[in-house]
Amino acid sequence: MKNLLIVLLLIFFTSCSENVKQKEFKYAGGTFNFAISNAPTTFIPRNVSDLYSSTLLNQIYEGLVELDPKTLETTAGLAKNWSVSDDGKTIRFELRDNVFFHAHPSISEENKFTAEDVIYSIELACRPYKNDFSNAYYSIYKGLLKGADEFHNLEADHISGLTVRGNSLEMELLERDANFINKLTQTNALIVSKKAIEAGLAENLIGTGPFKFHENRKKNQREEIVLVKNEFYYGKDKNGNSLPYLDTLVMKIEHQRIKQLELFENEEIHLIEGLPPGKVSEMLGEGKIGDFNSTPPKFILVRKPLLATQYYYFNLLKPEFQDVRVRKAINYAINRDAIISTILNYQAFKKGDGGLIPPSAFSGYKSESVAKHGYDFNVNKAQRLMRQAGYANGKDFPEIRLKYNEGTIHADVAKEVAKQLKENLNINLILQEVSFEEKLKDQKYANGDLFRSSWFAQYNSPESFLMTAYGKTVPKDSTKPSMTNYSRYQNERFDALFEQGKKSAEIVERFNSFNEAETILMQDSPYIILWYEETIKIIYSKVRNLKLNAMNSYSFRNVYLKEWSKKEWESKEKQ
Repeated sequence: MKNLLIVLLLIFFTSCSENVKQKEFKYAGGTFNFAISNAPTTFIPRNVSDLYSSTLLNQIYEGLVELDPKTLETTAGLAKNWSVSDDGKTIRFELRDNVFFHAHPSISEENKFTAEDVIYSIELACRPYKNDFSNAYYSIYKGLLKGADEFHNLEADHISGLTVRGNSLEMELLERDANFINKLTQTNALIVSKKAIEAGLAENLIGTGPFKFHENRKKNQREEIVLVKNEFYYGKDKNGNSLPYLDTLVMKIEHQRIKQLELFENEEIHLIEGLPPGKVSEMLGEGKIGDFNSTPPKFILVRKPLLATQYYYFNLLKPEFQDVRVRKAINYAINRDAIISTILNYQAFKKGDGGLIPPSAFSGYKSESVAKHGYDFNVNKAQRLMRQAGYANGKDFPEIRLKYNEGTIHADVAKEVAKQLKENLNINLILQEVSFEEKLKDQKYANGDLFRSSWFAQYNSPESFLMTAYGKTVPKDSTKPSMTNYSRYQNERFDALFEQGKKSAEIVERFNSFNEAETILMQDSPYIILWYEETIKIIYSKVRNLKLNAMNSYSFRNVYLKEWSKKEWESKEKQ
């Protein structure tokens, strides 16, 4: 018996040793630092509605599927593969069997990822809140996943459309949804640990991802979120080296772009996204040209359009905005060219004279047909519409409160818009700068008149933009929060076309339906499209393998730091 115990102990310690001593990449190690403009508003994946929370949580948690950071195609995640039935209604995910959640002192036993965690995560998202609050994640399944609505309405204890078969999970849909798997790449669909949630650790950032939470600290009067390498991560590179390569990932919270630039120039961060408008010429001009053109360069410049739109939206619960002539008049009264030239210093892909969806964002999608219903700068047309609505020269029109979040260039843009509306329509725009978190809360509860907003594609489809106007997500009770349709826009024809596009198996039919729906949206003008985003990123050249994409979706799993030699750079340039 004693000998057997010794053998078992040897096997145990050998196994542990093998887990710790994984094959390491020769350039592994180091710390990547970068800045984000606002602190994450939540540590709970299903509640995410902002880019900053998404950036953090996507390093810690994983979903069944994920986005390839280079191509933006949907690839394997916690599901190593999947299959879809001919009618599109049954999807079978084959799950990985070598994945563990991050260790936590409150969970003593092994915390292995299983199908039970997937079911728990989905049911958690579909569960009704005490105040009848439904999060954005439930909208993925509402009316689509068999049994999800019954579960949400407390008519069933579990979602009937979820079935475990060995190490696979089967989802049964009520109808085909061509983008369903793509939607599972969203942050809201990341998988959480059932053991962790039931232990009261919902906000303790316990995921399966390549990085794990270490600390939230103050350094130089600035908040920093520190993540460290998950030493037991299952991922390997093509040569069998363990991932991630980096030891540490540090996110510095800094509202002001001018201070982000100072951090970058002092090499306290390795990447800067967007420049202060007044510093564009200085950073990209002759004085710095050698930093970009030397061999090897010190910096690499990336400039490309994003799948993102900057806009304002009307609160359609307000009586003054329920007249479409008023909404159109305000759209025509804004000179977008002036905003791009004088405020942004041309840091935009294009002015917002088309639809909600950025032009040429999706191959085969006819943005140009929607653009015919966009809004150019036309003061005469704007004033005529206001007269028709009974507000000649702004008479009797109430003051409008515009809410925007502090930091970056939003205040300067708001001042320019206020100036234009006063000059062109005699409308008084009251500017209200609030914290990012406060703005998110106010827009959900329609606490305001006009809101500054932006939308980044959450999955690679026009549907990701049009979902912001889907009327069936608007609560019947106006005091309840609206989670994605913040303007509370409702149009039955738009909804029908949106639903038709979601179901269409053929991409041409799908895009035609979305195209027609977006045309209706622009004619109804619940939004003021300001400009389409462009990214100007400058990165230290020693940062290797960081894929910069049109969705601003970051993955640091394969990133490492290594200075280039002249010979190595020249060889790279010839490839």
